Order: sequence, then structure tokens, then C-alpha cells
Amino acid sequence: MADGIEIGFGPLEQSGQGPGGSGDLVVFVGDDLSLGSAAREVLGASGADLVARAAASEKFKGRALSALTLPAPSGVGADRLVVVGLGSEKDRAKTDWPALGGFTAGKVAGRTARVVLDWPGTTVTATQAGEFAFGARLRTYAFDRYKTKKKPDADDKSVTALTLLLADHGAAAREGEGARSLSDGVILARDLVNEPPNVLFPAEFARRASELAKLGVEIEVLEPARMRELGMGALLAVAQGSAREPRIVIMRWNGGPAAEPPVALIGKGVVFDSGGVSIKPGGGMEDMKGDMGGAAAVVGALHALAARKARCNVVGAIGIVENMPDGGSYRPSDILTSMSGQTIEVINTDAEGRLVLADVITHVIRSTKPKALVDLATLTGAIIVALGQDIAGMFSNDDTLAGNIHAAGEATGEKVWRMPMIPAYDKAIDSKFADMKNTGGRHGGAATAASFIKRYVEDVPWAHLDIAGVAMSSNASEINRSWGAGWGVRLLDRLIRDHYEAR
Repeated sequence: MADGIEIGFGPLEQSGQGPGGSGDLVVFVGDDLSLGSAAREVLGASGADLVARAAASEKFKGRALSALTLPAPSGVGADRLVVVGLGSEKDRAKTDWPALGGFTAGKVAGRTARVVLDWPGTTVTATQAGEFAFGARLRTYAFDRYKTKKKPDADDKSVTALTLLLADHGAAAREGEGARSLSDGVILARDLVNEPPNVLFPAEFARRASELAKLGVEIEVLEPARMRELGMGALLAVAQGSAREPRIVIMRWNGGPAAEPPVALIGKGVVFDSGGVSIKPGGGMEDMKGDMGGAAAVVGALHALAARKARCNVVGAIGIVENMPDGGSYRPSDILTSMSGQTIEVINTDAEGRLVLADVITHVIRSTKPKALVDLATLTGAIIVALGQDIAGMFSNDDTLAGNIHAAGEATGEKVWRMPMIPAYDKAIDSKFADMKNTGGRHGGAATAASFIKRYVEDVPWAHLDIAGVAMSSNASEINRSWGAGWGVRLLDRLIRDHYEAR
């Protein structure tokens, strides 16, 4: 959605230069309630005393991500003073800068504020200020384009305007531009996940992904006739029950040497999953508009990489289908022939995402010969049972790639947990009638689904991220209040930045 925030940067000397009687002044304290030198200079002795007395009255202890709001002292050039807690010295040493930015933006939503990034024992760096701005921008995201009336008690949706004040403000402004490129990618992914399926059908999804051409991304869209030529019998089977034709979008960002093999990012894009003939229960089916969260993450990541002109070659590919029941739907017991030539016995038409991924992965491997491949898919409810809604499941055939993804997850907060892959899981999908079944049964469902995908990746270093618990309806955080989280964009961007970009 359109920005709900404006962020600028300035020197600490501007801390006391706000227009009289308007906006907020934000300062930070630890658990000892000590103010930084810039805040002390602006507030003076009486202001510091006011903070101390208000803190005692309100039992404000300066804990991390807590806040105290009070009228600003006269002469400060603000109408409110917002004191944000940073916690103990140990807490401050491991500050989550995006979370701090998100929390702060939430406290001054719809207002103008000067944010004094200064406190005892810390010199805020340009990078940290950029991460703060990134979190603030994501916190103000809201998907409300289809609301025609505003509730009387709704939060103020006017623009939040922040000026971040710190010593190295020039470098911080440059970091802020990079943070904006990344947040734009996350916001794009959130928008895609939040859209209703009558709007974001396969052709429309393909059109929106194709807009990345404006950033220099090469776009190729495969329509059903071309898919049939390529022998994509698995993906086409999923789509055949819908009146909406499928699409595959190939997005190429060529930021590295021409001869350098790309990193491949593959996304499941089931824009609505009814379950097909194996129809889902009615309760909660409305959430299945988000079954394209993997594809949304790939599009968002390509946006972020292209916007910052990443120095590497990346190919993103998304298979976009709608899984619906009608007289032409594929059925349990059908046998499909995938693009790879491997045959698949259909056990359950609701195990459709892996069929889509199989053909897209085969096409990408044959056409681009990638150095590594990562797929993202809202694939199984089993992964939610195993890991909940705060962490994604990771399956991989390569320890180095798995370790790099884990490190990227720890750095960005989009955490993953590596799950086991053993021969028994692979054996569970053997079929009496075909090369494999599309499901191995209820037990170990996330692992048998990963084993299915593994049969298509050949010898390419590969990781599969099952993001069913984190891509949609996930737990709220300081940087996300949206149903669609845009999960995966930060993780993929960091993975590319740390391990594949030219130095």
C-alpha cells in the first residue's frame, strides 16, 4: 500500500529545533533512566527532573520496548515528550534495531516526531539508523484499500513523519535509501499475500511480477501452450479445475558477470487453494488466498535486489495456479507425468504445491543451471504443528547452503530450523503404480513433502523452506501488524548479500 510514513535524517543539533508546540520529541533511556547528552541539552535540568518524576508516578522502569508519554516541558518545541525504554546494559548490547524502530513508530503513529538517537554508552551508527528506519516503515504498513468507511474509533491513518537525529546523519541517509529498497520489497510481498483471489488471479499476479521490468529485471511469462510444449504435466494438472489459466513467471536479475551461474529462487504461487476434489473443510478456507506466500517472497526479493542493484545473478521463478474443483479437475488415483519425465500418482489433490514446484524447478535447472536453489512454499500444515508460527522449517541437501540460510535467518529475525531428511521419508512416497506418490500420509507430512521436491533438484545445492506458519496469519511483531507478513524477503536478500554478491 501507499506509504504511511516519511523518514528524514538530521544532526543531533536539530534536537531542539522543532516548531513550537507541535509534534513529538522522542528520547531514549536505559533502566537507569539516564538521558543522552543531546536529550539533556534540549530538556535541561527541569526536563530531566520531569522525566524522573513521571517515571516514578507511572512505574516506568525503562525496560526494553516500553514507553512513557507526557506533555513536553515548555521551551522544548514539541507538544509531547515520548521516552522509550532500552532496558539493561545487556539489553542495549543486543538491541534489535528494526524492532526498536517499529516500536517507536507505533508510539507516534500519525504524528510528526523528532527522534533523538543518542543515549549514554552508545554512538548510533549509520547502519543501525538505517535498520531503525526500516522497522519504522514496516510498522506503519496497513492493507486497507478495500475499506470504504473508517470506524469512528479507528487509529489515525494520517502520515507519520519522523526525523532521525544522530551524529553520522549523512551516512545514515544513504543507509536509509538501502533500507527503503528492502522495505519496498517486503511491502510488495505483503500486498500480494493480502490481496483477495478474485483480484490476484494468475494472470494478474503475472502482470504485477512483470512490473519488475521497470527496475531492469528481465521478465519471461510462460502461458499454458508453452507449458504443454515443455511437458509440465504436474503443474497443468493442478490448474485444470480452474477457469483461470496458470502462469509461470521467470525473473532474471543480471547484476553479476555474464558467465556466472545464477542463484535460483523458486516460489509456490497457488493464488487460491480449495483443495480441489480433496476439498478442504470450510472453516479457515478463506486463508487459502495466502497460499502464494512463497511466490510473493520471491517477487519481493527480486524487487529488493534490483532496487539496490545487487552485484550478482539471480533468477526468480514462480508457478501461479488456482486449485479448484470442477468436472475437469485432476483426481486422486490420476497418474501425471512431470516435466522431468518422472510419474506421479495423485493420492490427494490438496497436496498440490509440490506438483507446481516440481515442474518449475525442473525448468529452471534445465534452462539456467543455477549454482544453488532455494524454494519457498506454504506447503504443509504439518510444519505449523512442528514449529508453530514464529519459525520456518528448512530441508536441505547441502550443509553449507543450510548453514548460510540459518545465519541469514538469525541476522534478519526470519528464523529457520533445519529439519531431518532420511531415507524412510523418501521411501514413504514410493508408489505401486508410478515413480512416486504426491503424499506420504499424515505422519511426517512436512518431511515427506520435502522428499518429494528433492527428487526434482538433481545435484544442485538446494534448500526448501516450508513457510506455512510464517507467511500469513503469523504472530504480530513490532515491525508487522499485517495478516500477510512478507516473510522471506529479508532472509533472501541477506543470503544473497552475504554469500553470493561480488565484493
